[in-house]
Formats: sequence, structure tokens, C-alpha cells
Amino acid sequence: MSQNRVIVIGAGASGMMAAGHAAELGAQVLLLEKTEQPGKKILISGRTRCNLTNARTLDNFIAMYGLNGSFLRSAFHRFFRDDLLALLKRYGVDTKSESDGRIFPASDDAHDVVKALQRYTSDHGMQTQTGTKVTGIQVERGQVTGVQTEQGTYLAKAVVLATGGASFPGTGSTGDGYHLAAALGHTIVKLRPSLIPLVVQETELARSMQGVSLRNVRLTAYKCPSEKIDDFSAPTTDSGRGTGKKPSHPIIESRRGDLIMTHFGIGGPVTLQTSLAIVDALETSPVSIAIDLMPDTTERGLDTQLQRNFNRHGKRTYKRILAELLQPKMIEPLSKMTGIPAEKQAHQLTAEERKRLVKLLKSLRFNIKGPLPLSSAMVTAGGVSLKEINPHTMESLLVKGLLFCGEVMDIDAETGGYNLQAAFSTGYVAGEHATAATKAMQ
Repeated sequence: MSQNRVIVIGAGASGMMAAGHAAELGAQVLLLEKTEQPGKKILISGRTRCNLTNARTLDNFIAMYGLNGSFLRSAFHRFFRDDLLALLKRYGVDTKSESDGRIFPASDDAHDVVKALQRYTSDHGMQTQTGTKVTGIQVERGQVTGVQTEQGTYLAKAVVLATGGASFPGTGSTGDGYHLAAALGHTIVKLRPSLIPLVVQETELARSMQGVSLRNVRLTAYKCPSEKIDDFSAPTTDSGRGTGKKPSHPIIESRRGDLIMTHFGIGGPVTLQTSLAIVDALETSPVSIAIDLMPDTTERGLDTQLQRNFNRHGKRTYKRILAELLQPKMIEPLSKMTGIPAEKQAHQLTAEERKRLVKLLKSLRFNIKGPLPLSSAMVTAGGVSLKEINPHTMESLLVKGLLFCGEVMDIDAETGGYNLQAAFSTGYVAGEHATAATKAMQ
């Protein structure tokens, strides 16, 4: 290959898309991957089903990335959901849309997606070299000239940095791209874990309920200790990134969804969705959460319902009453929290005790200690500053011929296919303009 080639660093979703499209446009392309297998992170995405994208409208799609979403508008206009699905279909991958808008391969097998991307790249004579770690990017007079690897130096007129984030390091995402970009003068926005379970301070309480799966509860995060929550009105609607509603202080975010109790705290979809906002809030304030176990009923309505139940079944024990309201592993912990004897009969419960139970069912609280380590996150928030990248071309504003795509940039979104779509779209644009850059300099 000549020095006019395009080198893509990283064979993940964005890297394979960038390499494939550049080769499709006639560029000489070398795809370098430090692990022995391309597409490792794709294989574990969507619990190995690979949530490719989402059926949301463009504006609603962009809202899922928060304040940085507008950066993607140009890339999405160039290559979006229908383009992605058409490309995959060309290589034998049929897709399906589920009721919540998430789109998966019809086979529910991420391997099919990786194989399709590999066929896309190989169809156009592109060269892939695995087991090759890049240690630096060469630049002369503000222009990329090649890359340095542990095996030697490779010349290039354009380099696409598609190294991913710093989460799931076993897939190859170990943060290499941040070091490579920073060495060339790029600003790296602070890295934080996104889409990650949370550790609570009340670990003994959490451990006592380990494995409990709560469906359709409301999780509200507050910028204050848990004992201060009563000072504020409990929300009844969702707020936060992608909801279209800004929360009012001290609420950080509030969402309905499924939650799982773990031995260290909380996990599950609604926790992951709220996690980044909580992680950011912890930088400046204590954070607590309240779990509304019965979000379809008001406190007054629940109190009336319990009073009616107690009157009808006066001889039932408090423990049996809780068994009708809660999952088995929650009965003993919540019974202790209310301070009501488990064998006390319903007709003996006072109005104050009943209200104590109502409060707990509507607001089970924990103080947040922090997230699990960044390596455990599904996505890395932060990365190469978007202020230093041209959103129309993905080219660096500091170094000619250097382009970025995917998670190495300061872009992240909630679960639902948004992160993969951003990777595919920015990879497509980066590959296109990397090719243009090499042709312009010939």
C-alpha cells in the first residue's frame, strides 16, 4: 500500500463502518485492531442480541444524547437508521422492530451483525490487521503522516480514530484513543461511567433484598441526603435526558421502569438510564434515591386502600399483609424498617403505623455512594471534545487528516440502540471524508 492510504484504528462498530465505507469509495484502507477479533463489543451489546438502532423520529432520537445530541444531526442526515438497515440487509441481516422501538437483527444474534460488517469491508479489498496496538499518530506540519505501532510504522494520509471508550476493557476498549488524541493536543472531557449500576450506602439493606426484580416502579434521584427528601414534592412524571422535561431542583431525574436489587445496591434498566446524571451530581452534592413501589396510586389512595383491607381482614398479621404487597425477600427488611411487629394483627394497627407503611411503599430510600468502576459501564461518557471536531466531516480542527468516530468522542446516550447508531453514522461520515482527504492531497 502507498502513503496515500487511510488507516482506521479500532475494529468496533464505528471503525468497521469507517473502513468499509472508505474502501467502498475507492480508498486504500488498512484497519488496525489490537485484539485478535474485530467487533468484540458488538457481540455483547443488547445482551448479545445487538440493539442496532431505534424507531424514534430524528428529533426524539437526537434528544437521547442530551446537550451533545445536536452534534450528530449532520451525520444522521448523511447516514441514519434506514441507511444502516439497508446496508445490513444487503449483507444478509434482516431486522425487526420491537414494541418499544428498539431494532434488532431478526436472528437476535450479534454475530450476524459482525459477519455482515466484515463482509462489507472485505468486499472492497480492504486489509485488516489484528493483534496490532497503535502507540502513536505521526503528524508533520499539522498534517497526519502515519501511525506508530508495536510492530512498526505505517504511512497514511488520513487516520480515523475509532478506538471506543474505556468500558468493558476485555473487548479492547481500554481508553487508548484518549491518550493518542491528547498527545496531539486534543482536549479530553472528563471520563465518567454511563449506563452503570449504582452502589448504595445502605449495603446491608440492599443485600437483604438481593435479586428482587421490581417492575414498572418510579426511580427518583435527589441532590440531597435521603432524610431531606420529605422537604420536596414527589414527582409523578418523567424528567431528565430524552424525556423532554427538565427536572426541578433538587430532583436530578425521575423515571419509571424496571429495577433490580443487588448485593451492592441497584441495577436494571431504569437505574442505568438515570446513572450518568447521578454520577455527575455526585461531583458536587450528596445524592439519594426514592423508589416508588406503587407509582399508579397516590399516598392518599394507598392509605385508603390499606385501611379498607385492614378493616376487612382484621385478624391477618402484618407479615401476611406485606406478603400481599411485596415480593418475599422484601417482607422482613421492610417490616423492620416500619418498626411494626410482624405478628401484629391488622385491626391493631394504628393510623400512624399505616401511614408509616404507606410512606415506605411510596418512597423506599437509599443514599448513593457511587457507581461501579468505569470498566463495568456499558458506555463511557466524556472523551475527545466535540468543540475540536468538525460535525460535518468528523475531522479534527487541530490536525488535518485526523478523523474521529464512535465512543472515543464526547458522545453517549441511553440504552435503546442510540449509541450504536451514533457509532455507525459517525463512522460512515469519517470514512467518507477520510477518503476525500487522501484524494485531495494526491
